[in-house]
Amino acid sequence: MDRPLARTPGRGASSNPANRYDRLSIAVEADGWAPEDDLPVLRTEVQVERPRKVITRNTSPDICFDRSINPYRGCEHGCVYCYARPSHAWLGMSPGLDFETRLIARPDAPELLRTELSKPRYYPAPLAIGTNTDPYQPVEREWQIMRRILEVLLEFRHPVAIVTKGTMIERDLDILSELAKLDLVRVGVSVTTLDAGLARLLEPRVPAPDRRLRTIARLSGAGILVRAMVSPVIPALTDHEIEAILARAQQAGARAASWIMLRLPLEVSGLFREWLAEHYPDRAARVMARLREMHGGQDYDPEFGRRMRGEGPYAEMIAQRFRVAAARLGLSEHLPEPTDSLFRVPPKPGDQLSLF
Repeated sequence: MDRPLARTPGRGASSNPANRYDRLSIAVEADGWAPEDDLPVLRTEVQVERPRKVITRNTSPDICFDRSINPYRGCEHGCVYCYARPSHAWLGMSPGLDFETRLIARPDAPELLRTELSKPRYYPAPLAIGTNTDPYQPVEREWQIMRRILEVLLEFRHPVAIVTKGTMIERDLDILSELAKLDLVRVGVSVTTLDAGLARLLEPRVPAPDRRLRTIARLSGAGILVRAMVSPVIPALTDHEIEAILARAQQAGARAASWIMLRLPLEVSGLFREWLAEHYPDRAARVMARLREMHGGQDYDPEFGRRMRGEGPYAEMIAQRFRVAAARLGLSEHLPEPTDSLFRVPPKPGDQLSLF
């Protein structure tokens, strides 16, 4: 692992592994002259991307949507376990610290979305946002790309499903409540642990667990259907909290709940093992043994049907515990789909309006 010559307070990864697509790599070595306290702090940088289209299609059998939008590439939340980290390699950057400090913003996304929704052959279905990187990560405060996307979706009466850890979603309650009145929105809020100290290490720039639970309460109070996501479940680290998280989420107003086992694709495996060695060396072997037990001896199995939850006795035990607790609390496995029957392309200035 390549450690940058900078201090990294509030970051999840502690290194910058080489990009797997690069033929050559550069290793940085400290010369011993500068004391660690004098090193610069690694700051967040944001570049602009202007894509030709913004809706991404997928055919994965493991997920329940066929289209999504990502307002940002990379995520300043810095969750060390994030399965999206390897996607940064496609941009010529590292899935490590680059993923959480060298971000890509897509400020043209709202207008591109408007163009794509206006095409004659477009047909509506729930649009997923936040499935790769969080639309309510800290840089959204300045860029406000997600808010402008929601304005377009409301204008078109288009259904949307949002996944976030960010409490900044409360800023958009005015738009979200209007979408909810039309049965056009569903929100999933991720709560990995109730332990604020552990959360700070795992998800350094994510709001504290109690604050996320208050967000569930505010969304629910505004008439928005909310799903609590116990994600990821980390063996020997957070697995004992499943019932407690579900109980707190239900008290806050969540109507449904789901779970996903920790996933360690590609570079995420090395980053997470490095994190374990640094913060929980006494449990590192146990955590990895459980994961490998569920994935045929490997850190991760990417096969459809197995990658989200694993296989074997331990995976079955977690699934059973979750089912029993959710049923006892009256939490559904899925929220009902938002309606797509209200979709319309709003008239542009100069268009001939219908008489009826």
